[in-house]
Amino acid sequence: MTVQEPVAGFAVAVVREDGRWRCSAMDNSVLTGLDASITALRELRSTGAVFGMCNVDDEFFVLIRPVPGGVDLLLSDAAAALDYDIAADVLDLLRIDPPDEDDEEVWPEGNLAILSDLGLPEGELLVIIEEVDLYPDEQLEMIAQRCGFGDDFSKLLEKMYR
Repeated sequence: MTVQEPVAGFAVAVVREDGRWRCSAMDNSVLTGLDASITALRELRSTGAVFGMCNVDDEFFVLIRPVPGGVDLLLSDAAAALDYDIAADVLDLLRIDPPDEDDEEVWPEGNLAILSDLGLPEGELLVIIEEVDLYPDEQLEMIAQRCGFGDDFSKLLEKMYR
C-alpha cells in the first residue's frame, strides 16, 4: 500500500436546500484523489444541489457535482494532470488524454455548464477560468459570488485559514 503525500489547498462542499446555501469544509485528504471527493459529496444526501469546490495546491481547481447516474466534472487546467493525481483522475473519468508536457497553454476540461442552473452560465465560467492572473481560490470566490453564496464561502475560508 502506498502512502499518499498530502496536497495543499482546500475542499469545500456546497449545498443548496430550500433556497439557502450552506458551505462546509471537506477533509483535505479528498484533494489526493477524485474517488474520495465524490464519495464525500454523495454522503451529504440532499434534495437540493450538492457540489464540491477544490483548490489544489494553489495551481488549479476542480468542480465536482454528483448527478443521477454519475458525476459532472470541471478541471480548470488540463495540464495539471501531469503532476496531480486528482487532475489525472478527472481526465481519466472524462476519457480525455492528458496534454503533452511541452504544452504551456491553460485550458479547462469537463462540463463548463456544470453550474449553469445555479446562476453561472458556461461563458461566464470560462471567462473566470481564463483569468490566469488570479489564483484558484480567487477564481472559486468569483464563482461563489456569481452563484450567490459568496459571503458564506468567504467566511468559511477565513475560518479555515485562522
